[in-house]
Amino acid sequence: MSDRFSLQGRKALVTGANAGIGQAIAIGLARAGAHVTCAGRRGCGETLEKIGSGGDEIRLDLADPMAARDVFTGTGYDILVNNAGIIRRADAVAFTEADWDEVIDVNLKALFFTCQAFARAALAAERPAKIVNIASLLSFQGGIRVPSYTASKHGVAGLTKLMANEWAARRVNVNAIAPGYIETANTEALRADRARNAAILERIPAGRWGQPEDIADTAVFLAAPASDYLHGAVINVDGGWLAR
Repeated sequence: MSDRFSLQGRKALVTGANAGIGQAIAIGLARAGAHVTCAGRRGCGETLEKIGSGGDEIRLDLADPMAARDVFTGTGYDILVNNAGIIRRADAVAFTEADWDEVIDVNLKALFFTCQAFARAALAAERPAKIVNIASLLSFQGGIRVPSYTASKHGVAGLTKLMANEWAARRVNVNAIAPGYIETANTEALRADRARNAAILERIPAGRWGQPEDIADTAVFLAAPASDYLHGAVINVDGGWLAR
């Protein structure tokens, strides 16, 4: 592997690393050489088994947006991947305040304050660092029946650009990935619905659902020296969905 894509000697933390996209990112970073801390409100045992000796875990329930405030001081993390997120579905006219607040707290407020804690430590140590936020196609589209999720993911894209503006000159890169339709447990119901699955595939120029590894490979690039001049980007990894 070219040194420009190597994460050897780097220390990373991935939120929501117990399954799906977060698990794939944690494994991908570890394969590139990073020591990876898998963070989640549930255990990440399966992910750690796949990583082997290059990983550890902490419990982090981001329903408390300040849960990570003490995680980064003096711990030497170089990479943060904000993958943890939740979704609630209901018509906009029936959407509850509780569902709004729960999603915004995890997907947006916790993401910002986790980035803040990470950046404070990196800036204080004058250490180069990489932040990778997981946005969504709904950072660009409206969606249906997911108002708080859509608002949160628009916010993730905006905060990614704001933080990049503030920290780029101090060698902290902040970028985001907007996944398309990916084969995970969260999309199982969509794939099982023949009509919905066919409609989705018809819209995707690549003609297939994405794999979690597609997102992981992009995350490795954004965490590696190869992306040192990339700041404030939101990269669509969607098989061409948004280009259609």
